[in-house]
Amino acid sequence: MEGSELTSAAATGIESADTAWMLVSCALVLLMTPGLAFFYGGLVRAKNALNTMMMSFASLGVAGLVWVLAGYSLAFAPSSGEIQPWIGGFGHLFLQGVGLEANGSIPHLLFAAYQGTFAIITAALISGAVVERIRFGPYLAFIAGWVLLVYSPVCHWVWGGGWLADLGALDFAGGTVVHVTAGTAAVVLAWMLGPRSDHGRQAILPHNVPFVLLGAGLLWFGWLGFNGGSALAANESAVLAFVNTLLAPAAALVVWMVLDAVRDSIVTAVGGATGIIVGLVAITPAAGFVGPMSAIAIGAIAAFPCYYAILLRSRSSLDDSLDVGAAHGMGGLTGALLTGLFAQAVWGGQDGLLFGNPRQVLVQGIGVLAVMAYCAVVSWGLIRLISLFTEVRAPETGERTGLDILEHGEEAYSSGEGATIVVPGSPGMGGGTLQEAVPISRMAPVENEA
Repeated sequence: MEGSELTSAAATGIESADTAWMLVSCALVLLMTPGLAFFYGGLVRAKNALNTMMMSFASLGVAGLVWVLAGYSLAFAPSSGEIQPWIGGFGHLFLQGVGLEANGSIPHLLFAAYQGTFAIITAALISGAVVERIRFGPYLAFIAGWVLLVYSPVCHWVWGGGWLADLGALDFAGGTVVHVTAGTAAVVLAWMLGPRSDHGRQAILPHNVPFVLLGAGLLWFGWLGFNGGSALAANESAVLAFVNTLLAPAAALVVWMVLDAVRDSIVTAVGGATGIIVGLVAITPAAGFVGPMSAIAIGAIAAFPCYYAILLRSRSSLDDSLDVGAAHGMGGLTGALLTGLFAQAVWGGQDGLLFGNPRQVLVQGIGVLAVMAYCAVVSWGLIRLISLFTEVRAPETGERTGLDILEHGEEAYSSGEGATIVVPGSPGMGGGTLQEAVPISRMAPVENEA
């Protein structure tokens, strides 16, 4: 870079090293959504694998566009008066006023893009609770409205200078903003849609456990940018968050394997992958506020409530298909409260209970409860509103055949000598009654006409 360019960069306050790290972090967080697609896709039955993965990939488009058009403004644009604690302003609608000027030590546009990747993955997380029974179109409508009405306001409360920030709530990278909101919405949707038609009547097993492990690995890899990038600079805080993101899931994985072995005398791969995710979720709010030994403790402790929450859910009538509430909701809640316990001012933020500040646990609890209540009410209202205009749940015939065919006219895997043919007039996203789909290998050969 020539001298004049260096002078220009210094004058704007933009640091090249910080910008480079945030570009990498933005790419890492974006990769988490395809990683989630593999994680969720492997956990469902083969007939729903493609639909499940598409619900994550579709969030890249729907949630991403909603965020840049309006969500970012509602979360981070300045507002004033009585609304300031609750919602941002309209100054950044359609990215107005968001350019290459400095936001901290990075370009404002990069900050907006990085935050957008958070909105995308948060919306995608919700799908795991309602896979194999929710129609694709209503799901897209839900996440579009949810990013505007739930995610953006809560993001403002915590990171945009809202009332939880004023209260002193600590959330380094999204324990409350991301995981508590997604987990709460997931439970509400699962409860409102009801269980799958064959839930509790037959074993519903993952169709591809290697996909689950691949997805967990990609999520852990991307999470290094999720937490490390939340320092918004290439600095000591980023290093701390990065290292803690290595340690907490490692501890959670070990504890999860022990719990599996004690309960069933075996260690399952799906259980191990779930333990990794729980450790990642739990350390997220604390990543830049606690030391490495505290990060290990947080990961180890969080494994217990999440493990038993999954067992409890499996014995209930709630069909949270992939345990989003237990892993992300309970993991985010546990991590937020443990942040109030283990936080130290010497690492960043402020001291927690173990270091002389019992008020921090109370503040963390208020934040979690307020976000859960708001998210539950708005999520319920939003899905009710959508149900007034269209059928939200897939027909039972579609559940039996699989949502890959019903919603996309495709299959993740071919059967026999060819793929399944969708009979013309089958509903797809338009609704109606699914006709019988006939595998090519079972169809009579067609004679060539003269």
